[in-house]
Amino acid sequence: MKKLKWFSAMIALTVVLGGCASNANQQPAASGSGGETKPAPTLTVAYSEGGTTMDPAEANDLTSDTLVLATYDQLVTYGVKTVDGADVANTEDIQPMLAESWEVSADNTTYTFKIKSGLKFQSGNPVNADAVVYSFDRVAKSSSGSFLYGMADIKSVTAKDDSTVEIVLNKANHMFTQIIAMYTFSIVDQKLVEEKGDDYLKANAAGSGPFTLEKWDPASEAVFQANNDYWQGAPKLSKVTLKFTKEASNRVLLLNKSDVDMAIEIPPKDVAALQENSNLTIKSNASNRILFFAMNNNVKPFDNEKVRQAINYAIPYDQLINDVMYGQAKEMKSAVASNTPGFTDAGYVYEYNLDKAKELLKEAGYAEGFSFDFTLGSGFDDWEYDAVLIQAELAKIGVKMNINKVARAQFLEQQKDGNLVSYISKWTSFVNDPGYHLGFLLYGEGSSNYIHYNNAEVNKLWEEAGAEPDQSKRNELYMKAQEIITTEAPWAYLYEYNRVVGMNNKVSGYVYYPDEVLRFYPLSKEQ
Repeated sequence: MKKLKWFSAMIALTVVLGGCASNANQQPAASGSGGETKPAPTLTVAYSEGGTTMDPAEANDLTSDTLVLATYDQLVTYGVKTVDGADVANTEDIQPMLAESWEVSADNTTYTFKIKSGLKFQSGNPVNADAVVYSFDRVAKSSSGSFLYGMADIKSVTAKDDSTVEIVLNKANHMFTQIIAMYTFSIVDQKLVEEKGDDYLKANAAGSGPFTLEKWDPASEAVFQANNDYWQGAPKLSKVTLKFTKEASNRVLLLNKSDVDMAIEIPPKDVAALQENSNLTIKSNASNRILFFAMNNNVKPFDNEKVRQAINYAIPYDQLINDVMYGQAKEMKSAVASNTPGFTDAGYVYEYNLDKAKELLKEAGYAEGFSFDFTLGSGFDDWEYDAVLIQAELAKIGVKMNINKVARAQFLEQQKDGNLVSYISKWTSFVNDPGYHLGFLLYGEGSSNYIHYNNAEVNKLWEEAGAEPDQSKRNELYMKAQEIITTEAPWAYLYEYNRVVGMNNKVSGYVYYPDEVLRFYPLSKEQ
């Protein structure tokens, strides 16, 4: 386990599913020796950050998203499937949640949802069509969630009667139901919010979900109590506490000592040691979170395809995965993660081959190499290690990579400006679909296409796929787009992360979701 010790001297740089049947998840209270009933067990989870808001329309960080999903429901939700013995969300399988059913027009532009009868918010107010319209309207006007509203391509949302909602799209969109299953489109208690004021949602919940919010202090903890009147049945846990523990080493220590029941964002270097603890189960799921080396296609020399391809051949892939990620990642071979429907590695020919890299640089007119600026955002150890490794390999082919480390917030601002020459960045597609992924990152007009990649054929394929109702035909279009992108190499693909969650063996019911947010309702714990 020599793993990266030599980096210390080198580095000065030092993004819910219960069953939908009534009472599907209800757990009878256990009886004690005297016949009394025991309360359901409690759960404590070590989280990294404390979150920023309870407002579903504005939530855009892992903890805030978790707070929302504990306290709110959506119209629809994702199914669950088993992959390699692990329960994972099936985002292609859309299941009823607050909506008991829906109908779709022949042209796939009008969805009519029927709300389950008798449902109530935690306040006691009824869940109705007006609340749905109100909630969607808040998303459309929000500073955070409005981009998803646009991606869903919603034209209008109308209450046809107390339990019927009609949603009309500007055009057919195969991702629509997958998008509205996200936490952003949680259904909010309109009557309560209008009584309390819109700011109420920043620090309070107004949902119909399985847990009620007892306390939230972003500096220390959040505490949820079971909503025993929950329409799907009382949760199997009486209380869930999130302990906000910024240092990863402290989260690992708390988990190892059984001071918490679960911990998220486990560093790859600690996975093997935790797996030796017989009291723990370490879930390491293949995710669709990717890491890539981005090159600004508008800036010399990265406006030259051969230069970008040369960079791809200079990446020490095995070292990144084995020495940096300790095997908790896999090689990335497309702009789309390998567990995404429609993935293809067609066009991927890259391997660590410095001779090939030199040959391509010569063909591009850079036989003597060149120098370029690389911006490194702080906050992720693996990014720093990756940057130093790549810098060392590029030097062997005459390319000087000048690393400029900046604070995370500054990096995000500079990245958004679209003027960075090169950088490392990660991305998680919450909707597990190539259209969502490519539409943000590599479509010519994508809102997160910060490297200015613009290929007319890729753009056309993406647009055609978005309007194609047949999934197999749609995937063929996305595959063609991926092959072109991989060949033109606007990025150097680094790796796909595993999502690592540690838990005590007494905890069960964990389901992995592409958005990487824990859902507490399916969880249970032995007494």
